[in-house]
Parts: sequence; structure tokens; C-alpha cells
Amino acid sequence: MPKKSQVKERLKLLTEHLQKENPLLVDVVNSFQELDRLSRRVGFLGKDESYALRVPWWPLISVLGVYSSGKSTFINEYLGYRLQATGSQAVDNKFTVICYTMEDRVRVLPGLALDADPRFPLYKITTAIEEASPGEGARIDTYLQLKTCPSEVLKGNIFIDSPGFDADSQRTATLRITDHIIDLSDLVLIFFDARHPESGSMHDTLETLVKGTIRRNDSNKFLYILNLIDVTSREDNPEDVFASWQRALSQYGMTAGRCYTVYSREAAPAIADETTRVRFEAKRDANMDEIRDRIEHIKVERSYRIVGMLEQQARILENSVVPKVRQFLETWRRRVLWVDGGLLFAAVGLFLFMTIWRGYWSGLTLSIPHMDAVLANSWLKWGLVLVIVLGAGAVHFWVRKWTAASVSRRLLDSLPERESVRHYDRAFRKNSRWWRSVFRMEPAGWSRRKAASLKKVADDANGYIQKLNDVYTRPSGQEAPHHNALVERSGTEELAVPEPQRDVSPLV
Repeated sequence: MPKKSQVKERLKLLTEHLQKENPLLVDVVNSFQELDRLSRRVGFLGKDESYALRVPWWPLISVLGVYSSGKSTFINEYLGYRLQATGSQAVDNKFTVICYTMEDRVRVLPGLALDADPRFPLYKITTAIEEASPGEGARIDTYLQLKTCPSEVLKGNIFIDSPGFDADSQRTATLRITDHIIDLSDLVLIFFDARHPESGSMHDTLETLVKGTIRRNDSNKFLYILNLIDVTSREDNPEDVFASWQRALSQYGMTAGRCYTVYSREAAPAIADETTRVRFEAKRDANMDEIRDRIEHIKVERSYRIVGMLEQQARILENSVVPKVRQFLETWRRRVLWVDGGLLFAAVGLFLFMTIWRGYWSGLTLSIPHMDAVLANSWLKWGLVLVIVLGAGAVHFWVRKWTAASVSRRLLDSLPERESVRHYDRAFRKNSRWWRSVFRMEPAGWSRRKAASLKKVADDANGYIQKLNDVYTRPSGQEAPHHNALVERSGTEELAVPEPQRDVSPLV
């Protein structure tokens, strides 16, 4: 099956799924397809790619942090199912994607199951791994695995449990996957160990997961969790531990955000003092309720994020891709003309030098031996013209190719994101094909009409936001037509837009 047909088939299946699960997003898929068409005309997107297939349509919760910080214990407790192995040492060195199954058993599937299925968040992750660490893409199963779990809590969501951060885990490929997961996630839970709030492993986590996220536009999706706080129950000094932890966070620039202190009731030893136990459990339960509530909200947030991704990609195509291709064309045209002109000047100079040196000039009259005979024979005359034209054409097209490669290499090296390199390279190559004139300054397939179509995609994104607002908010207090039916079919309960993020105080 051709690659383009495969993409169409996958988008068809996605549309059918959304028609049942979340019909509010069906039109969004159509807008993504229009964006695909515009991007392919410019050459930025390949036939086997679609912006819609880059979007995880299922809400994604990532659990990151240091070894033995209680990540797997938290997941097991949340699911109500003993799925992940737990322990004080590293028990799993893979990223584990967890999703719901209707079977009454757990299955562990290889990483290839994720890389080849566009429904999952790590579709084609081997490409990113290979770019970061050549040769590592073929070892996908050493980095990823898929686990299915029959817990009803998982329905409609996907969890990712990450390996802990230590010196061994700071490999380029692992960090590349981590960055990719963070970008795709709707919610990122970052766990720290209250037993070692200022250890070296915490330093690695702060450097990797905190410092790089505080300036993100979606920084409110990060929840910072100090786990195993029950270890302070004997001294009854959780405030001191929390303060030490917050100082470490502030050193990396995080002065605000959602911070929690929790522990597992099942895994923690009993707290002997009744007053202390009640105090710790009350705060722990309040924090866990807030975390659960945030997880439940992400089905709504995911819809908004998907629409936001549509608008973002449209803006990138308009404000980054097309201008960058125009820059390429302008620089390429200028260099081709300069090199062509230089070669022409050199050819004329060499001709004059050779004819003068051989004494073919008499004043301003040029007399080359046998030239009169050649010009008198039409076959020889036009043959000579053809040789000159073909030679000049061959030199010109060599110049076009050489300068295109040079300009492309310089512009690609200036790109801030490696993921964009192959897409811009494809666009540059399409716009410098041999049949395109160097004097055409607009990208291939681009026109005012296409620009208007792109603007419509961005405008449609705003319209989708309004539709979502009509379902999940109602400032007037009046119920919208078919409101309940839409909410029920979208697979979510009626929820208000999440409140702005606020700090959570330590145990008091």
C-alpha cells in the first residue's frame, strides 16, 4: 500500500474512533488534513506524514523522577492494581507505557509495538533516538515497553513510568526520549525522595526536569511531588524537609508551581503516635485528592491541547517554514547569479586571453582559423551553438545544485531543533529542483490562495476552542443545545476549566 494511502487509512480509523469517543474533535482531524496538504505543497511534510499522527489523541500522564522515589508504588496505588515492580533499588530501566486492556491479565509488549502504532504517544520514536544516538534506533526494545492493565481507572488515559535518573541514565538517547515524552504529555508528575532531598540523583533530576521546564509555555502541567514524606514522622519535621526541597527547586529558577508531599499508606510503616499519624494522613489525603483531581481533568485539557497544537502548527508553517524557505530561495538565487556571473566573466576573460595570445585579433577584428567555414555550414554552425548552450546549461545546473547544497547546509545548521532538519531539508530540495527558476521567490505550491487557506485553519482553531468552551463552561448559566449529549459522547464528565495553578503548602 502506498505511504499516502496508509496515512489516509490511519486518519480514517482515527476519525471513526473520535466519532464514538469525542465527536468534538472530528472536525479538528479534518483541519489537520488541510494543514497536511498545505505543508506537503511547500515540501515540508512527506507523503507518509501527517500532523494529526504526531498528536497523542489519548490523554498522557508521565511519571518521572529519581530511582526509589516511589514512582511505581504511586502508579500501583492509583490504578488499584499491582502492575509495576517496586523496590529500594532500580527495578526497571525502561520507559513503560501503560494502557487499558479488556483482558483480565497483564501483557508486556516490546517497544516496537509503540513505535509502529500512531495511536500511541511514542509513534516513530526510533527516528528521534536515531538522530540523537546513531545506531540506537534499532535497539528500541532496550528503551521502551508497553504494558496492558485491566484497571478501570486507566480507561481513556495512558501512563508512562520512566526509569530513574542517575549517572547511567544520562545517556543521549534516554534524555531524547524524556524530552519527547515531556513535549507530548498532558501532565508530568516529577517525583523526589524525601529521604534524600539534596542528593546527587536529585541534582540530576533538577538539572534535567526542572531547569529545562520553568520557561515552557505549558509549565503548569508539571507537578512536583516530594514522596515518602512519612520518613519524617519520627522527628515530626516535614516542614524542614519541605523547605530544604523548595530551596533546591528555587536554585534552579522554580519559585512557583504545584508542589505536593505524599506517601503510600500501604508501603509506609505504621506511625506510632496517633496525633502525628492523623496529621500526616490528612495532609497526604488532601494532596492525593488534588493529584487525582488533576489527572481526571486532563481529558478536558487534552481536547484544548490538541486544538492548540493545530493552531501552533499553522502558525509555524506561516511564520517559520514559509519565511525560512523564502530566505533559502533569496540566498540561493543571489549566489547562483553571482557564481554564474563570475564563471561567465572568467570564460570571457579566458577566451580573450587565448585569442590575443594566439594572435587572432587584428585591431578590433577577430579572425579565428576555419571559423568562416564553420559558419558557412549550417550543420556545423548550429552544432557549435548546441554544444555551447548544453555546456553552459550543464555548468549552470551544476552551480544551482552546488549553491543549493551550500545554502541549505548553512540554514539547517542554524535551526534550533534537530527534529526540523529533515523537514526543512526536504522543503529546500523541493524548491531547488532543476525545473524551478531561480527567479521564483515564492515557495513551491504557495500562493495568496494557499495563504488564505492557512489563515482559515488558524481561524478554525479559534472556533474549535469556542465549541469546547460551550461544552465545558457556561458563564450565562444557560445550557447549550444538546449539551448533555455532547458531554456524554465526548467521554468526559462535565468539568469547569481548571483553576490557575497555585502553591500547595507543606504539612502543618
